[in-house]
Amino acid sequence: MTTTRRLDGHKRADEHSVGELVARATTQMSQLLREELQLARMEMAEKGRRAGLGGGLLGGAAVVALFAAGAGVAAAIAGLAVVWPVWLSALVVMVVLLLVAGLMALLGRQEVRRAAPAKPERALRGMQEDLHEIRGRVRR
Repeated sequence: MTTTRRLDGHKRADEHSVGELVARATTQMSQLLREELQLARMEMAEKGRRAGLGGGLLGGAAVVALFAAGAGVAAAIAGLAVVWPVWLSALVVMVVLLLVAGLMALLGRQEVRRAAPAKPERALRGMQEDLHEIRGRVRR
């Protein structure tokens, strides 16, 4: 079988052999897989950063809650030692610290939830779309 070549030396698009088409498809699939894996790595790094931020906020909330407990102890001691003004002020400080700890805990929990589930959802969805497109083209 003879093939006609264009002036630039390449075969016409409709005259590629099955082997050439399979080789081209294999190369394209390999490139597509590499790009999808790169997207998955980037997505997992983003989720890791979010989980780290959420964990840090939760740790901060625990430290502030510890300070609040210390203020509560100081308030009880001050309440026993001096009847009214000192322990009341220490109690107010304890409530404020607990409010700050609660806010930090809510923000930390929100960040941890945004990082879950720990799988590259966009990359998986992209791979599924690519496979669906390839199957559709093979059927045609």
